[in-house]
Amino acid sequence: MRTSRTLLVPAVLAVGALLAACSGDPAPGATTPAPSASTPTSAAPADATLTVWVDENRKPAVESAAKSYTDATGVKIETVVKNFEDIRADFIAQVGTGEGPDITIGAHDWLGALVENGVVTPVDFADKKGDFIGVAVDAVTWDGQTYGLPYAMETVAVVRNTELVDSTPTTFDEMIAKGREAKVTYPLTINTNGTTGDGYTYYALQTSFGAPVFVQNDDGSYSTKVGMGGENGAKFAEWLGANGMAGDKIFSTDFTYDVANQEFADGKAAYTIAGPWAIATLTGNGVKVAVDPIPSAGGETAAPFVGVQTFYVSSASKNAILANDFLVNYVATDEGVTALQEADPRLPALRVVADRYASDANIAGFLAQAEVGVPMPAIAEMGDVWDLWNAASSDIIAGKAKDPAARWATMVTDLEAKLG
Repeated sequence: MRTSRTLLVPAVLAVGALLAACSGDPAPGATTPAPSASTPTSAAPADATLTVWVDENRKPAVESAAKSYTDATGVKIETVVKNFEDIRADFIAQVGTGEGPDITIGAHDWLGALVENGVVTPVDFADKKGDFIGVAVDAVTWDGQTYGLPYAMETVAVVRNTELVDSTPTTFDEMIAKGREAKVTYPLTINTNGTTGDGYTYYALQTSFGAPVFVQNDDGSYSTKVGMGGENGAKFAEWLGANGMAGDKIFSTDFTYDVANQEFADGKAAYTIAGPWAIATLTGNGVKVAVDPIPSAGGETAAPFVGVQTFYVSSASKNAILANDFLVNYVATDEGVTALQEADPRLPALRVVADRYASDANIAGFLAQAEVGVPMPAIAEMGDVWDLWNAASSDIIAGKAKDPAARWATMVTDLEAKLG
């Protein structure tokens, strides 16, 4: 799988050293090739088994890595197919009683709930951190420790109709000007989720004003301090209103996800902000596209949310060391992550795989955006944010808030009170 192993199971090391002493061959070490099918099965307990929860799409990729691991170590790996939407609740419930799998696939923003319920144990991939895109490592970091193995990412970026405009400028205003020069119905479409509001898709524009939802710690994890208030939040709110339905009409609560995508696909918009999951829809009518960074509206870097697909190790696992070894040395490899990418296309978090897939210009565009993005907050408090945040955004965009800055400040005050 890979040419060196950095987190070998202690039992493997011990047996390897004993065999080396008897044979005169060097003992396995940090630069030893990954074990082959001839590795003694006595290196692990004879009945050692790992259970992995995975969804249907990614099962074949996990089973491929599992076969390699079993051939090398004798450790059996059983995959159990689960509905992805059910995994988090089932994992917390079962591990909390000492049951459940050794490993589960999941999303990084489950991390807060999993850690606070005591159902996950750290995954040690310290020697390989540099092999991953930084935002993916930040996403699984909690209180200075990595509580998951990241393997894929997703985020939004600007998607441009290349037949209407030849480039995306460095500022939002320049982008809108170019969109208007194209003489189409909309310079930009962006999902507002109708009257509900959609802080997720707008977040890069908000961060360009220096108004993050929560303040990040030095290690990339999040504090519970609300960061979108104050002067920067007020400036963003005023800008949002000025470009809303009572202003320049760039943003509208008439745009749902489907409407925003379809208007672009019909050639009626020069730009849209969307994720890689929308590309097939956006190009469905033959529109030719390029993926560009979201330009700054407030002067700072436009940093969208990044979601990270992750593998977690159960705190109840009796074979946590084996689980760590399997994930770090057999899943987090070129072959392992490539298989996962082919099974469920996203943005690879392992840099060697990402660099190869970046030969596709659209993937390269989304990867470049992810590099400057920020992880979706995994703290439990994020669950209290969405309704208040989205409602304020919707009111301001719709022109219902006569004083956008005051409406935004009320939202922040209400959120801080809700968080206690």
